[in-house]
Amino acid sequence: MNDNDIYVITALLPLSALMVVLQVNPYHALVIQGILGAVATLIYAVLGAADVALTQALMGTLLAITLYAIAVRSSLVMRLGVLKNTPTDSVQDDKAKRRFGQLIDDLRTIFGKRYMRLELVPYTNTQTLHRALMDKEVHATCAPRSPSEHDNQDDAAYETDKEPLHTAIRVRRIYDIIQTEVSSPGIILIYVNVPDSGEEHK
Repeated sequence: MNDNDIYVITALLPLSALMVVLQVNPYHALVIQGILGAVATLIYAVLGAADVALTQALMGTLLAITLYAIAVRSSLVMRLGVLKNTPTDSVQDDKAKRRFGQLIDDLRTIFGKRYMRLELVPYTNTQTLHRALMDKEVHATCAPRSPSEHDNQDDAAYETDKEPLHTAIRVRRIYDIIQTEVSSPGIILIYVNVPDSGEEHK
């Protein structure tokens, strides 16, 4: 291999590194990170550092990509707690079912644009649902709000929907995103600040 080929391969190293830094999609960044590791391995091998090339291939590429993939997969998830008897499981109210389905579709669209996936976590009752939010098992909860829970602030919602979907969110960034972009009717959004002590502040 002549010097020009070495220069070309070496130039791919900072180029691929720049592409990783500028990449918005984390899954595409993983692929480019793999290319970066392969280029680095090739450079070390060409320059006669076979031991370093092997270390780069095993640790810097294979292991690093695996760990990055696990981290990306686990962190880009919005966990939404729902009741098992929500309209997704039993058709008790067609209007409520459509409203809940529209909300889920909106959330999948909103977070899909940010390369996140929506995961529905079912709970048996409102107490366990609320506890899951307080224990930070989920990022948000969504359930029909009973009339006994409504206050004067929500009167307008009850005029159009007997059971508006009460959505409590503990992550401020997620709350801001949903409040700005969600278009589903009959949704009551509330931000819940969940401190480490477990006490609830709204």
